[in-house]
Amino acid sequence: MKFKINDYTKNGELFQRALKVIPGGVYGHQGPSEGCAIPITAFPIFSDHAKGSYFWDVDGNRFIDYMCAYGPNIMGYNDDDVDAAAIEQIKLGNCVTSPSKVLVDFAELFCDTVDMADWVFFAKNGGDVTSFSIMIARQATSRKKILMLKGSYHGVAPWTQKLGCGGILEEEVTNNLYCKFNDLEDFKRVVAENKGEIACFITTPYSHPVFEDNELPNADWYKTVRDICTKEGIVLIFDDIRCGFRLDVKGSDYHYGIKADLECFCKAIANGYNVSALAGIDSLRGTATDVYYTGSYWLSAVPFAAGIASIKKMREMEIHKVVRAKGEKLESGLVEVAKANGFELIVSGEPSMWFMRLKNDYSSMIHQEWVAEMVKRGVFMTSHHNQFINSSLSDEDIQFTLDIADEAYKVVAKIHNIK
Repeated sequence: MKFKINDYTKNGELFQRALKVIPGGVYGHQGPSEGCAIPITAFPIFSDHAKGSYFWDVDGNRFIDYMCAYGPNIMGYNDDDVDAAAIEQIKLGNCVTSPSKVLVDFAELFCDTVDMADWVFFAKNGGDVTSFSIMIARQATSRKKILMLKGSYHGVAPWTQKLGCGGILEEEVTNNLYCKFNDLEDFKRVVAENKGEIACFITTPYSHPVFEDNELPNADWYKTVRDICTKEGIVLIFDDIRCGFRLDVKGSDYHYGIKADLECFCKAIANGYNVSALAGIDSLRGTATDVYYTGSYWLSAVPFAAGIASIKKMREMEIHKVVRAKGEKLESGLVEVAKANGFELIVSGEPSMWFMRLKNDYSSMIHQEWVAEMVKRGVFMTSHHNQFINSSLSDEDIQFTLDIADEAYKVVAKIHNIK
């Protein structure tokens, strides 16, 4: 073998300490107990520092990171320009009784960047703004029901979950309706069966559930959906939390040729500084004012300053084109490496945040093994989720990834006697 296998001794020791004081050691989707790291022994648990396309764990292992903190890293960790803007704002103030003027600067830039945005409301998490969008839609329409895609993810608020999930009451999800992505007949059927009762249709720009091939919209999907929503008085909400700025800096609705009524952003806005945004059209401005919604740190100035620097830089470099090109180069290389080792890698979704799996690997066990071998050698991916590209990824990084992918496939091929 050409590449060394990582040692995770300090990770394990720190995790044992964490288990004593933190539920699950690491909570949420990034925790080992959530099944995101299979097998756990192949993955780092705690990072020490990060820069560009890399992070280093507490054992000193370096990883090219294709999860990008599950999306926020779009220009490279600790981007010098974004960090400098944040540091300068720290000197002026962050959480102050009266919000900083940088709030207005950020809002103006955001509305000038995102095509559909006549106004914008800032919060902290993606779930903050998806929930706010639902409240606005219900207030605007005086309707209860929410239509969403089967298998979609919009956060962890009760309305986003299913009956049977821990802590979820029947009345919290009783007004949820579901349809299949790209299935216009199913969409029309649900709308017809609930005519005059649906407040909104909230959708991800394309279908990117976990553990499944991603699916791009058919040519007539969004035009027809937009027309029906307008005709039936249904608020069209784009959940652009994951895709935002990676498909187009003007918004993913713009990328797919339509205009949403509300659009939710988070992750890539400020390259890791914690801010989310709900953008809306002018006719919903008054309704957004009518709905009381706030948070203790939602007006903190540092993420706004970071966001300004980040959006200016993304606009200047047309970052959606950059990450797409890098993604296409990596994807094609991974497919070729798989083929050379007797595997067929299926790639789906947009190149800037692609999903991959092995053909005829119905349990995903072989694919999981391959990903684990990659991670053990310094390329961080997951086997069940879409990956992410950031603009600091170099051609050398891509080649290093392909070299490790080749060795990892050879290890798995030997285990399963694949030639």
